[in-house]
Amino acid sequence: MNIRTYRTCARRQRGVVGVMAPVLMLVILSIGTIAIDLGYLYVIRNELQNAADAAALAGAAGLYPASPKPNWSNGVSQGTSAIKLNASSGATLKDGSVQAGYWNLTGSPAGLQAQTITPGANDVPAVQVTISRSSGKNGGPVGTWLASIFNGAAASVQTTAVAVIAAPGTANAGALFPVALNKCLFDLYWNSSTGQPVNDPSTGQPYVIDINSSYPPGSATCASGEWTGFGGATDASTEKSLVTSGNPTPVSIGSNINISNGVKASVYDAISYPTTVTMPVVTTVSPGATTPVYAFAGFVITNVVKHGNKSYIEGHFTANQRVVNSGGGSGPYYGAYVPPRLAN
Repeated sequence: MNIRTYRTCARRQRGVVGVMAPVLMLVILSIGTIAIDLGYLYVIRNELQNAADAAALAGAAGLYPASPKPNWSNGVSQGTSAIKLNASSGATLKDGSVQAGYWNLTGSPAGLQAQTITPGANDVPAVQVTISRSSGKNGGPVGTWLASIFNGAAASVQTTAVAVIAAPGTANAGALFPVALNKCLFDLYWNSSTGQPVNDPSTGQPYVIDINSSYPPGSATCASGEWTGFGGATDASTEKSLVTSGNPTPVSIGSNINISNGVKASVYDAISYPTTVTMPVVTTVSPGATTPVYAFAGFVITNVVKHGNKSYIEGHFTANQRVVNSGGGSGPYYGAYVPPRLAN
């Protein structure tokens, strides 16, 4: 009796296993198919995201030089053209939405703002690119194995990228000329609403500034600027080295730099001109003091006047000074900007 019961149970178990095996096989195959589909969708998403990133960066690069506003139409055109340099599933991308406007670096307000706003301190020019594989766009939705097996719908995939042009928050080693400009100069001779130097009515060109004088002319209220050793010494030998090699270590907004008491005329012999440089801006120029950096500015050195201890640099502010060797961040715009970077 016990032997029969055992044999009957064994036959029943074999029957259950026989019924379950196809079901388990189907479950395993389904899980494997889902994993393959998810991996494929992830690859497609990465392709589209890389394309959106590249197009946004190309578009943002097209916003400058500004004259005086960012070149919005060129930014959109460059971004649109860049989309077609990328592919998804081996097929060249053809469709995408490209918009240009202002982007708030703090995220408030969120999203791309209109080109017509009056930008605040944290609003910077930007290009936003959206690329998708969806109905009627770039070959349509992405087909998957499960969709083909069960006659389901293909998956739509969309990515967005935003790239911005901003004033630098950090200047890496070698980016800066060792003269600190006084912020009060920009209050006098820089138009913050247009992002351009103020022009001298008598010449129609930016005001010429002598970096050893006070402004406005005849007033002692705004000392123009002074040599700096950045975080180091300010002797003549050091300053000559800094003229040719720039700041030895990164300098950021808020970093303290040393202001010189004045240097020997020999330092001026090391300056080649005309040349366009990037200088740190400080809120107060106090010879012999240490003061924090407020911003970075573009400056065109047009002449070097050598008169012993009364030698000076002559030049003017400029917009559209691209700081290649920058370390990111952002600050007040005084003509210097960093290469485009992704905002999200």
